[in-house]
Order: sequence, then C-alpha cells, then structure tokens
Amino acid sequence: MSQSPFASSAWYRPMVARHTGEKHRTATALELLFDLCFVAAVAQTASAFEHELAEGRPGHGLLGYALVFFAIWWAWMNFTWFASAYDTDDVPYRLLTLVQIIGALVMAAGASQALEHGDFTGITSGYVLMRLALVSQWLRAAYTDRASRRSALRYALGIFVLEIGWLVRLALPHDGGLITFALLAVGELAVPIWVERKGRTPWHPHHIAERFGLFTLIVLGEAITASALAVRTALDTDKALGSVLLIALGGILTVFALWWLYFAQDAPRRLTTMTTAMLWSYGHYGVFAAAAAVGVGLAVNVAHVTGHGALGDIQVALTFTIPVAVFITCLWLLHGQAGRPRRTADVLPPVAALAVLAATFTTVPVLCAGVIASLLTGASLVLARREARTP
Repeated sequence: MSQSPFASSAWYRPMVARHTGEKHRTATALELLFDLCFVAAVAQTASAFEHELAEGRPGHGLLGYALVFFAIWWAWMNFTWFASAYDTDDVPYRLLTLVQIIGALVMAAGASQALEHGDFTGITSGYVLMRLALVSQWLRAAYTDRASRRSALRYALGIFVLEIGWLVRLALPHDGGLITFALLAVGELAVPIWVERKGRTPWHPHHIAERFGLFTLIVLGEAITASALAVRTALDTDKALGSVLLIALGGILTVFALWWLYFAQDAPRRLTTMTTAMLWSYGHYGVFAAAAAVGVGLAVNVAHVTGHGALGDIQVALTFTIPVAVFITCLWLLHGQAGRPRRTADVLPPVAALAVLAATFTTVPVLCAGVIASLLTGASLVLARREARTP
C-alpha cells in the first residue's frame, strides 16, 4: 500500500523548542518553497533597480533599492530564525507559513512601485501580512513552550506594535518620508536585541548557516540569469557581441568566485554566541543586497555597450564593481578576519576589494573584476592549504 503524501505531517504538535544540537537538521521542503517565492521579490526589486539606473537616476534607484531590500531581507530572516527554533511542521504551522508566502508574493508585486515611485502601499501590505502571521506563531510558541514564554511574548508584542507603525506610516503625507522609515527599521532591528538580552530563544547553528547559504545562492542566481540574458541579447541584436561576451565571461567568473568564497567559510563554527550570531545575520543584509546587485550591474553594463542607458562609462562600471567589492568586504567582516589580521589571508579580501574598485577605470571593468575575484579565491585556497600543512 502506497504511503499518503500527507503522512509526514500532523494535524497538531505542541510548539516546543527544538534541540539546538539536533542531528542532520536541514532545510525542509516548506522552507525551500518559502525561498522560492522570495525569488520573485528579489527579481522584481532587482528589475526595478535596473530600470532606475537605465533611466539615469542612480541616486534615487540606490535609495529605493536599499529600502525595499531591507523589507525583503528582514521578513525572510525573521521567518528563518523562528523556524530554526520552533518548526513543528504540523498543519497550523504550515498554514501560517503559507500565509507568509502570500505576503512575500504581495511584496514582490509591490516592489517596483515602491522603488520607482515611492509608493510603499503594496510592499507594506505584504510585509505586514507576513509579520502578523509571525506574531501568531510567536503567540502559539508562548502558549505551549513555558520555558521561553516570556521571550515569545516579547517578540509578539514588539512585532505587533511595529506593524501598527508601518500601517500608520501609510496614512501620513508622502508615507512619512525617510525619517519614519528609518525609525521603524531601527525598531525592527532592536526587537531581537531587546528580547534575547532577557532570555535566549533556541536556534540550530548548522540549520541557520544552511538557510543563509541557500538564500545567498538565490541572490547570486540573479547574476547568472543576467549573464545568460546578456549573451542572448547580443545574439538577438548582433550588437557589440565581443564586448557583451567579455561582460558575460566576467560576470560568470565573478559569480563562481563569490560562491566559492562564501561557502569556503565554516559558518556554524562562528555561530557560538547570540551576539556573534546577531552580528553575522545582520551583516548578511550587505551580502544579500550586494549579491543581487551584481546581476543588476551586469545588465546595466550590457545595455551600455549595446547603446542603451543614460549613465556615463564610470557610473556604469561602478554599478558592477561596487556590489562585488561590498560582497567581498562584508564576507571578510562577517567571518572575523578584520579583527585579527595576523595572516596574509586576513588582509587579502580588503586588498582585493580595493582592486575591484580600481577596475572601474579600466576598459573592461566587469572582466577585470571577475579576474580579481578569481585570483582572490585561488590565493585563499593556496594559503589555506599551506596553513593546514604547517605544524
């Protein structure tokens, strides 16, 4: 008799903390579906950012990108940390997670309006829907997990108050401007700090590291897509085929190198304290935003060599070299190399980041950035092997 596809689920399980040392803890199918839906939000945001750059509004586009990506990153990250602690995989948990997925899709639909026109109605609606569903999850955890009840209630209260703030912001003239956004964003960032100081909630280091790694793959995938579109554009239009192929090659080299550098790190080993874990997870805003922007930079550079876009040569080059340099620098800071530059390998990343920025002023900035990132990867491998052989 074949097993029912619902056999692995349960109608109800008490929501108690999962063991932080649980063996073989990996991402679930529901978490992968959650990430898949966030691909739409990342793609829409990147596309809107690219449009702003093509129209010659880099300042406006960058500000909008930073604001919209904050909402995407923070909503994703909060779900991830909660799931690491309280994923019961029963019917109520799955249904509330699906509500959050719907919120993510609403955010995706509103991303371009928010970034290009400053209309945050759509993205705020999706964001609030996601966060209120998470409040329900925290209240459920408070009801059944007596040991962490105080922390769960604090999370529920903090998030609920802030979501009221986001809705009130929509009623203000011009959405209240940057000041209200900044105040509410700081409040969002402060809630976990406020809660965890009073009582730590459980989380699984290997599970968290895997989840962040999977999202890194998602945002790096935007650059792979941009490289493929670059080649297709050149073949379709028969314009500047040689230049486009060089850009595509540089983009592929860059993505491979950034992937290698990211996953060469032993992230679970770093996640030993709550303070370290918070700094590591908060710092991923720069990693994720930069990785997604690499694809935007590729598209802008292709458009430039094929005769489209309103930016100058230096501005176009910066759309690619800055995200690459930011990614390398953030990764260097996240894994503690900046605080102990005692080895050659500890100073290579900032040097490489500066070299990538210097590539802006070459005739083939994307290719040069890809070569530099690849050389950084190779040098890191050689030095790591040499260090491992040293007694």
